[in-house]
Amino acid sequence: MLHRSRVRALAFVAVSVALVSVSSVAYAADVPSFDFTTPVFGLATAPDGSLLVADAGSGIVELRKGVGKLVAELPEVTDVAPEGRGAMWALTSGEDHKLYMVTRGGTHQIADIGAFEAAVNPDGGVIESNPFDLAKLHGKVLIADAAANALLIADGVGHVDWVATLPDELVPTANAKTLVRCPDPIPDFAFACDLPDQIPAEAVTTSVAVGPDGAYYLSELKGFPAPIGESKVWRIEPGTRHAHCGSSPACSVVADGFTSIVDINFGPDGTLHVVELDEASWLAVELGGADAVGGTIDACTWGSFTCTEEATGLPIPIAVTIGKSGAEYAAIWALVPGQAKVIAL
Repeated sequence: MLHRSRVRALAFVAVSVALVSVSSVAYAADVPSFDFTTPVFGLATAPDGSLLVADAGSGIVELRKGVGKLVAELPEVTDVAPEGRGAMWALTSGEDHKLYMVTRGGTHQIADIGAFEAAVNPDGGVIESNPFDLAKLHGKVLIADAAANALLIADGVGHVDWVATLPDELVPTANAKTLVRCPDPIPDFAFACDLPDQIPAEAVTTSVAVGPDGAYYLSELKGFPAPIGESKVWRIEPGTRHAHCGSSPACSVVADGFTSIVDINFGPDGTLHVVELDEASWLAVELGGADAVGGTIDACTWGSFTCTEEATGLPIPIAVTIGKSGAEYAAIWALVPGQAKVIAL
């Protein structure tokens, strides 16, 4: 596949990302926060109402009663999900590609996700792993592996299987050509100007959530050429194993028309919250941010999945969570050193 662009690539261009100027940031206030080392990825709500933040620069950060502290050193952590009180699942990527259980007593490796990809390679493509997001499921955990284009499932003793893969899809190349300045392109991107009107793009599975119906909901970012309005949210039947979405009856698209989805999360009323990294696509951010226009968080009504914008113009949003009180929180400026923060919408 030509130029396999991944969520992983975004993590390490942070120092070159310009401070995006946005005009319609729709949030209420900052949450008393923490000096994140960045990049920041996952965000979750603990049973006691505190917020857990996956800070890949250092580890898992807890924001509680106005105080932020590092509760587990785990560099390259990409997501975290509490498992009762005092324990949490965590994923790492980078050089690690592992699933952990973190407790107040330590960090314990549960499974090697990278090794599973190397041995099984569910989508049959290039062997790559970037465990990016997870969701709890009755003592097990669902894992969105962004580089593998796959949804995995693991239990507490390290057994890993794959649930589904998402298909490549023909998408327009127009946005990439605009962003790289064709016909006088940015150096190293001249190839883009010679691309046909459409090429196949990989799905890039960025987030997973369990719906009120028990089904698995899986989001996609769409890799290069970073099209606008082509990212989807898929529904996968509970209990599914080894399904190739696009040809399997176990999978269906419930929401479409998004750009560069990086997170999804259900609220207590069944509303699906969808985070779009930037309305000009992830490529606008990766190229330095000059053409970035800000990201969006959408609210999609349960059942009909009719979606409306609830926050727009957000600078590099990466994750959303719903607090115990029903308040909604988002992580923004996620890839910019010294700028990442958690806000209340």
